[in-house]
Amino acid sequence: MSEKENPIRVDIVSDVVCPWCAIGYYQLAKAATETGIEIEVHWHPFELNPQMAPEGENLREHLAAKYGTTPEGSRQARERLTALGDALGFAFNYADDMRMYNTFSAHQLIDWAEEQGKGHEMKLALFAAFFTRRENVADLQALADVAEGIGLDRKSALAMLESGQRVDTVREKERFWTSRGITGVPAMIFDRQHLVTGAQGEDNYARILEHLKSAQAA
Repeated sequence: MSEKENPIRVDIVSDVVCPWCAIGYYQLAKAATETGIEIEVHWHPFELNPQMAPEGENLREHLAAKYGTTPEGSRQARERLTALGDALGFAFNYADDMRMYNTFSAHQLIDWAEEQGKGHEMKLALFAAFFTRRENVADLQALADVAEGIGLDRKSALAMLESGQRVDTVREKERFWTSRGITGVPAMIFDRQHLVTGAQGEDNYARILEHLKSAQAA
């Protein structure tokens, strides 16, 4: 069986407003491309800020309150993330008035898109909506626009979000992962058994993929 017929499954628990989740995924994708090892990515929901108010918070103020990040520390982190993103072909477009949002509705949209074979595409589109275009990923109209942007029906997406039909499903999926000890993201589970946390870099991901491919062939 060829590698393309037997991809390595990678389950990624993450949030769409987590910059290291975006970095980690694109590092993994680059490693997969460079090694020629095909991966099959499945995204799972995690909320960094489940109690956040609908209007969100200024990102810099949020980081200062939650993590004690100083203005200088925030600037340095943004510069580092932007440089890492540029090297991976992903654009971080930070600004001082950028806001952090609750992402529960965004996770419902990903769950809905997954049923239509576009969960992965939706996740990446939401990364771009938040980090590149600085859109409000808690706003249902904005989320419906993202859905339309990847070829899904905007009215259906909005109706789903407004109905709350996926609230219980997504809550249960969140609980599944937190009950298994996932407290930070990104958390990647390779081949359903090997947990790797944080963005590890292309070289480390390449070694992981090559090790798993060798074990697969053994």
